[in-house]
Amino acid sequence: MRKTYLNRSIDAHLLEWKSSINRKPLLLRGARQVGKSSAINNFAKTFDYFIEVNFEKQPSIKQIFESDLTPKEIAARLSTFYGIPVTPGKTLLFFDEVQSCPNAIHSLWFFYEDYPELHVVAAGSLLEFTLKKMASFGVGRIRSMYMYPMSFDEFLNATGNGTWIEAKQKASPQNPLFEALHKKLVESFRTYLMVGGMPEAVSMWVETGDYLNCQQIHNDIIQTYEDDFSKYAGRIEPLLLRQVLHSVARQVGSKFVYRNVQGDYRTEKVREALELLSNAGLVKPVIHTAANGIPLGSEINEKFVKYLFADNGLLLSLLSMESAGSAEMSQLILIGTASDLVNKGNITEMVAGLELLKYSNPFQRHDLYYWQNLKRGSQAEVDYVIAYNMQIVPVEIKSGTSGSMKSLFRMIEKKNLSYGIRSSLENFGIVENIRINPVYALSNLFLKKAE
Repeated sequence: MRKTYLNRSIDAHLLEWKSSINRKPLLLRGARQVGKSSAINNFAKTFDYFIEVNFEKQPSIKQIFESDLTPKEIAARLSTFYGIPVTPGKTLLFFDEVQSCPNAIHSLWFFYEDYPELHVVAAGSLLEFTLKKMASFGVGRIRSMYMYPMSFDEFLNATGNGTWIEAKQKASPQNPLFEALHKKLVESFRTYLMVGGMPEAVSMWVETGDYLNCQQIHNDIIQTYEDDFSKYAGRIEPLLLRQVLHSVARQVGSKFVYRNVQGDYRTEKVREALELLSNAGLVKPVIHTAANGIPLGSEINEKFVKYLFADNGLLLSLLSMESAGSAEMSQLILIGTASDLVNKGNITEMVAGLELLKYSNPFQRHDLYYWQNLKRGSQAEVDYVIAYNMQIVPVEIKSGTSGSMKSLFRMIEKKNLSYGIRSSLENFGIVENIRINPVYALSNLFLKKAE
């Protein structure tokens, strides 16, 4: 299959970093195979020279960072080693798989202080584990950028439907899309539910249109993740990490129940495994918030946590390894009617949460929250709560085009909120104080022109 770079939204942010006045060395963070290295290699085309240092492919290069050298001396040695000039403003220096060389991470601090005119980027997987082992991290000297699998908008661009993005951005609850385009977007979103956002899988879909080929890529990526488990931490056995990861997949959209993890594991061990999986970017917690004010994280209850899987395509492929039931879900997503999808799993809710992350400012780490009425006997629960234009806004996700909004109305009333958002396969619209924003258009919430 020909290797074609699929444009990412992060490309524009990299250019922004390149031209910034107070530029700091950039640390690109994210799970394995989300496209970090590809994005930097594409970004390198905007420079005259590019030096790529891969610490896993060339472990011997670590010796340069073991000496007491200044950043300019490090750059000079790398220039000699690779035979590529180092010219500030014209050369991009890229440390890939940098988690394998803590000394290289440490050197980034001094590049900022002693060689700020040189563009330096580092990227790696499992970075969080390396950073936690370091005595201190370069706060104020290094700028982090967070990367995720491809969003639905990026998927539309990759599949040649980028013009639809502008059309849906112009739409609003007061100005719905024309029905023909709405149906096209629903159809594409269903495909995205299956293919997911891992760049290699999306490339395979663009090239072949064969979902079975995509599923094989998903399986390979999952195997890579599980092969990594031995690197996470010596005190956590890989089998436990595998069991917890699979349990997250089965419990997506629900409060995580520790005892549902297969094997007789103590809650403390399961909790530790969840933290490691979260640090690796394989799962994302959604934590209960009282939602009485901003910031939402000031009133959380960590006893009530849901977990999202890193990617919807990976999720479905993982579930298909375990039971034939997911094949039925896959068929419903691809060819079923909207009403067929209601109550058929929580994949749409999960994808919506991931979309909220993907469209957020990549230079900040973002958390996800949900709300539940903890009063005994109450079943009111809202999937996500966001801070939007300095207001608390509840967001309810529906798989189809119908479903009760009792919880949404209940939260609005209880918290005295202005409005809520219902996100589903419906077109844009308004129902009382509920704004209907299609799940395929969650990126609209992050537009600068949004009110």
